[in-house]
Amino acid sequence: MVAPAEDLGPQYYVLYMTGDIASYRLVIPAYRTFKQRYLIADQHWKRDVGSILFYTGNEGDITLFANNTGFMWNVAEELDAILVFAEHRYYGESLPFGNKSFTDAKHLNYLTSEQALADFAVLVQHLKATIPGTQQTPVIAIGGSYGGMLAAWALAASAPIWQFDSLVPCGTFYSIVTQDFKKSGNCCSESIRNSWAAINRLAATEEGLHWLSCTFRLCTPLKKGTDAAVFKGWLSETWINLAMVDYPYKADFLQPLPAWPIQAVCKYLKNPKLPDKLLLQNIFQAVNLYYNYTGHASCLNLTQTATKSLGTKGWYYQACTEMVMPMCSDGVNDMFEPQKWDFHKYSEECFKIWGVRPRPSWILTSYGGKNISAHSNIIFSNGGLDPWSAGGVTKNITDTLVAILIPEGAHHLDLRSNSPFDPVSVLQARLLEVHYMRLWLQQHRRYIKHHK
Repeated sequence: MVAPAEDLGPQYYVLYMTGDIASYRLVIPAYRTFKQRYLIADQHWKRDVGSILFYTGNEGDITLFANNTGFMWNVAEELDAILVFAEHRYYGESLPFGNKSFTDAKHLNYLTSEQALADFAVLVQHLKATIPGTQQTPVIAIGGSYGGMLAAWALAASAPIWQFDSLVPCGTFYSIVTQDFKKSGNCCSESIRNSWAAINRLAATEEGLHWLSCTFRLCTPLKKGTDAAVFKGWLSETWINLAMVDYPYKADFLQPLPAWPIQAVCKYLKNPKLPDKLLLQNIFQAVNLYYNYTGHASCLNLTQTATKSLGTKGWYYQACTEMVMPMCSDGVNDMFEPQKWDFHKYSEECFKIWGVRPRPSWILTSYGGKNISAHSNIIFSNGGLDPWSAGGVTKNITDTLVAILIPEGAHHLDLRSNSPFDPVSVLQARLLEVHYMRLWLQQHRRYIKHHK
């Protein structure tokens, strides 16, 4: 089935292929199939000399990532490439059980990184079998964040492949977020650090909870009990998201935001020693910029911290099974409330929500952890502003396992379209990434030529 994707512009088509729900499972109780969505653009494809740039979809609607991965569109002509954006199972419209996909753990049982990689491998085979002239065409996988972890012969942008088990200190992630705010405004991180105690004092009374609800224009008023913890968790996630999308120009990847949004936020957070209510009024002004930059939000929703195109349900399930990333904060080296990594508590919460127990070492067992020197042809790019660089590969491992650092880069900034506001470091990173891809394509062609 092929249909023009009119809402995405005239450049690509939406296609669906039938995928096996239980592919690569040892026990398959019943063979069933589902439709997997992918986008394809072939206007720059050149038979025999071209390549396939294959975006390994991550936790969200694939159109979101296609529209925010301008780098692939920019280099398609240079690499004579077909562009393919493959949607990850259980996200967007690729739902194995339709509306029942998220009803319980039984239906979610097939949501794993291994299953997704199997889908992508089958899709590559399908493309090579159905597009004339692609049988010997090299495939370069490109992905960002979780998608970067899934990418193989690849550009793995902002891919925290080492944010598992005890490969990196659990506090590094929050420390990087804090440094972003510290560098973006005088006393900014200190204001956020002091806000937690102010919230605790106000949340101790019904009157204080009412004040917080009104001041932050919350869609649902806070109630005594667990709501204060939910509120603080929402604020923490807001600060993290701002660090991820601290781009040098206006963007709307998670929310519509101005250029360098942390600097914009920090303008409200210059005085950490204000009385509680004045301090928290400033905190509201800061988070309101994130949630209501357009001025269209009538209230702020504690259950929604990013665009609805991201599949938060699916990701929470994966975090409760295989994607177990230990994180902690101490309130000293970071601006967050002290919170130790408590795997037992984490496991209990997962079991309460999904009826499953997380496997903290599964990713290391499946993919090797830091023992990846036998792999080849992978570019690991990381931005200095991106908290996910805490678990990223930041030093070359071999000649073909290459690390590229972008000091002024936020979350996979290098995968976005070229902009006149891009820092020099990201322009240099993109040139280097294309250099390695061209080098590997040349090596592939020489290999094919000598083995005909």
